[in-house]
Amino acid sequence: MSAPRTPAAATPLPAEWGRIPLTVVMPTYNEAANLPTMAETLMALPLEGLRLLVVDDNSPDGTGTVAEQLAEKYNEPGEADEPGRVRMGVLHRTAKAGLGRAYAAGMERAVDEGARYVLQMDADGSHPADKIAEMLGVALATGADVVVGSRYVPGGTLSDAWKAHRKLLSRWANAYASGILGTRVRDITGGFNLWSADALRRLDLSSVDSAGYSFQVETKYRALRSGLTVMEVPIHFEDRTVGESKMDLTVQLESVAMPWRLRSKALRAARAPRRAPGR
Repeated sequence: MSAPRTPAAATPLPAEWGRIPLTVVMPTYNEAANLPTMAETLMALPLEGLRLLVVDDNSPDGTGTVAEQLAEKYNEPGEADEPGRVRMGVLHRTAKAGLGRAYAAGMERAVDEGARYVLQMDADGSHPADKIAEMLGVALATGADVVVGSRYVPGGTLSDAWKAHRKLLSRWANAYASGILGTRVRDITGGFNLWSADALRRLDLSSVDSAGYSFQVETKYRALRSGLTVMEVPIHFEDRTVGESKMDLTVQLESVAMPWRLRSKALRAARAPRRAPGR
């Protein structure tokens, strides 16, 4: 994988903001080669309240074991019985059930364990760790419920390793989903998102339908429909150099169908007769 950006480049925050409980939820499937570098990068950030929660879907390459070894390395003795104090935790799932299901499980666990903010982040090095402090700062300074690390607002960039057709496909996917759903979020498919715990409670993750990558679209759309504030900050999106993409045909088909399902569901809800109070 590409060398991570150094924590020294991170945007400084007031000390009290850096102590706010923030959990990075990182789903993994066959990411044993990437995870140690990702954990080291996150643990080095100047954010005292940051915690990493790895959600592993029973990876056959031993990612779950690597995650446990890293947790033992970064946690102080005795902290395992105090979930709010551990620096790194691992949630083991019994099967590969999809990115969306892994995120929902991890985000719910993070909120239950006291996180005030939860950040979605991939394990392949594509998301810039040095933007986490800035995203948290934007949320705290503006009161935004969701802060999206966006590839498609001014200042956002994509890796030079991406071929032209891949860049066009990514932009088309965003335009496709946003056009069907009528949203103004420029990176509605992006997976580098910071959520307040209150927003996640309001969203009710257990009711999210998406199993795969369309989880990113569904959750942002539902947030907007619920009246939550969504802001975007520019990021540089890097390409993975180790491992393979997990987007198979089933996931792609779900991503194509989900915007229409969400739109249809919203239209049905709008047309449904409202019951009079007391009935």
